[in-house]
Amino acid sequence: MSEAAGKLRADKWLWQARFFKTRSLSAKLITGSHLRVNSDKVVKASATVKVGDVLTFPQGNHIRVIRVDAIGVRRGPAPEAQALYTDLSPPQSRDIGKPYAERGGRPSKADRKLGAQIKRGELE
Repeated sequence: MSEAAGKLRADKWLWQARFFKTRSLSAKLITGSHLRVNSDKVVKASATVKVGDVLTFPQGNHIRVIRVDAIGVRRGPAPEAQALYTDLSPPQSRDIGKPYAERGGRPSKADRKLGAQIKRGELE
């Protein structure tokens, strides 16, 4: 292997760490200037990342801030991929944009039966 053992292409690392389903999706994010490595914009997918680098990129509805803890050898299972990084981004609430979130969650079967009884006038 000609490149140093402590470095890996940014698109390959993002794919191995399971942030993107395919390597081409991670490369597309990078070439669109949406990745920052240590607060510097990266425009080439061939840019390298090493242990200790902080990556900032959008994923879904929020911004991910990740510190690289290890360089992977392969794209393995999720627990192996999660060992490659530390998530530094603040926790996001999972209720954003869900229709039942404002009403306290989806009603249970007992709640639906009670509502039907009230509607029919059996309970007051």
